Amino acid sequence: MELNKDIDQFDIPLAKRTYLNNPNSTLLKKLLIFSPFLFLMFSVAALRFIRNVELIPLNNNLKFEVKRNHDARILGHLPYKETLKEKLVLIEPNIEVHIDMRDSLLKMRDEAKKNGIYLVFLSGYRSINLQNDIFYSLKSIRNQEAAERARVSAPPGYSEHSTGFAIDIGDATQRETDFETDFENTDAFRWLIKNAAKFHFKLSFNKDNKYIDYEPWHWRYEGSIEALKVFESANRKF
Repeated sequence: MELNKDIDQFDIPLAKRTYLNNPNSTLLKKLLIFSPFLFLMFSVAALRFIRNVELIPLNNNLKFEVKRNHDARILGHLPYKETLKEKLVLIEPNIEVHIDMRDSLLKMRDEAKKNGIYLVFLSGYRSINLQNDIFYSLKSIRNQEAAERARVSAPPGYSEHSTGFAIDIGDATQRETDFETDFENTDAFRWLIKNAAKFHFKLSFNKDNKYIDYEPWHWRYEGSIEALKVFESANRKF
């Protein structure tokens, strides 16, 4: 009993939990809390920076490449789908065209004949397979690079002829000018320049084209909804 009494006389302090106000510890906690948000913001900023760098035109060549990729051109030619067989009609032996343009084409020829002008149709629809033979076989025969050959012949899948809406025209009285730039000096060409638009035909490759040689014989039809949709990209200026 006496021992217990002595023990009770001591003031035994209770254990207390003490929190140290450590600035570094507080900062670390805040960083841990906000780190996912900061990482997200940094990632977005980095992606925007990379995208902007890729789009900066460093020189004229790069500007050309961006433009070419934007409208899907290859060697200056736009892509065209091959028209369906059931939409083709025969207007001359071995010459087929899209049914939408047949009547306008024949009316144009008849109207020219009334004026003493005799138009002759040289080439209409071409399949992609035929265009493949024309582009690659002739390119090899002539020992030409692709870019050089593309100035006078479209790569397969990039020819207006595959749509059925393109027609090559000559002068029946001057056949030596067929597929030649000299065709521009014929009465037939001069008549077409003045009258083709009345029948919804347009010269495809004029002298202002930077990538494709001038073809005064090559005309396309834009007189139907389908034809306008096909050539919408060709008529758009970027």
